[in-house]
Amino acid sequence: MSGERKAYIGLGGNLGDAAETVRTARRAIGTAPGVRELAFSSLYRSAPMGPSGQPDYVNAVMAVATTLAPPELLQALQRIEQTHGRVRTGERWGPRTLDLDLLLYDDLVFDTETLTIPHPGIAEREFVLYPLAEIAPDLHVPSRGPLRELVRNCPRRGLTVIAHD
Repeated sequence: MSGERKAYIGLGGNLGDAAETVRTARRAIGTAPGVRELAFSSLYRSAPMGPSGQPDYVNAVMAVATTLAPPELLQALQRIEQTHGRVRTGERWGPRTLDLDLLLYDDLVFDTETLTIPHPGIAEREFVLYPLAEIAPDLHVPSRGPLRELVRNCPRRGLTVIAHD
């Protein structure tokens, strides 16, 4: 694809067979028009950020090449979430079948009402930083600094690798 940009997507879920959902979402993202998979991290298990009493999450990070602009890529990701049973209730950090976050898009710093890049929580989330470092260890996160430094300053908080996909 000409005019490609590199983007990183966070994948996660904690309802149903979350590992299988993340795997099928990976395939859906990689075959979406204007998107091509470049790399995919291991699957990780993490404690939920939100309300207690919900299952652990399964997380991964995917690198893609895309010809889509950031808002178009976000729309494509939201369609994939919907096909995987995602219902947006407005509850923050609640349980979900699938959550897809556009983490980075080249070295773009972008902030609108519907999309912020880099993802606002990227520097504090072990379930994003560790899988991201697995596939792009030398990455520099715009306005945040070197990924290696972000990882060094973010405890694992029980994050464990559960599968190498």
